[in-house]
Order: sequence, then structure tokens, then C-alpha cells
Amino acid sequence: MDMLASIQQLLKPLFPGVLGIELSEVSPERVVATMQVRPELCTTGEVLHGGAIMAFADTLGAVATFANLPKGARTTTIESKTNFLGAAPAGSRVTGECTPFHRGRTTMVWQTLVKSEAGKLCAVVTQTQMVLPAPPKA
Repeated sequence: MDMLASIQQLLKPLFPGVLGIELSEVSPERVVATMQVRPELCTTGEVLHGGAIMAFADTLGAVATFANLPKGARTTTIESKTNFLGAAPAGSRVTGECTPFHRGRTTMVWQTLVKSEAGKLCAVVTQTQMVLPAPPKA
């Protein structure tokens, strides 16, 4: 099973699966995914909730870091900043594209652009992921 399929399978029973995140590209340089804007992910005005956008982008940054981790290492988000620029209406689909600013040994910094189906920029998310070394063998 390739990396994209194995990560998608891993995420399916977890929160990213509940959100309906569908990965379409996973590489050390870029992660791309889509998410359907379902009514239960919306706020008033029938537009995608900001928290759903942040969770979508956080997932992409974590997946991107995972694609760059040394064997046995793990990751966790230590900082995230979101600029909300536009809305995505219920019934549409958003696309996220995550690319690196920095891929270091102890931290990685990613930018995710979240766009509407119409190509309008909805949010820009910058997040820092900590690289946690593999636990020592007992």
C-alpha cells in the first residue's frame, strides 16, 4: 500500500475521517486534500466553521510532517495561526494545499492554503510541528 492510501486508512476512524478529509497527494514537499462542506461542519449563514477549517489545515500539516519523519519519530502541533479570508458555502468542497516553510530535525513549519470550489482563498494557516524522536528501546 502506498503512503497516501496507508495514511488515508489510518485517519479514517479518527477525527480527520469524521471531517471527511480526502487526501489526493502526499509527498515530503506537498500535501493536497479536499473536504466536503457538510451542514454539520457549518456555522450560521450556512458556511464552513472556522474550527473545521483549522482542523482541516492542522491535519494536512501533520500529514506533511509525518511524510518527513525519521523512522519511529512522531509529531505534534505546537503552534497554529489562521487568517480567515473568505467563506465556503454548505454543499461545496474546499481544497487544502500544504507546503513547507521549514523542515528541520526538531521542528517543521507548514503553510496551508484553503480554497473554495470557485478557487477563492478562504484561509491561510501557518503551523509549527514538533518532531518527537522515537522512544528509546527497552
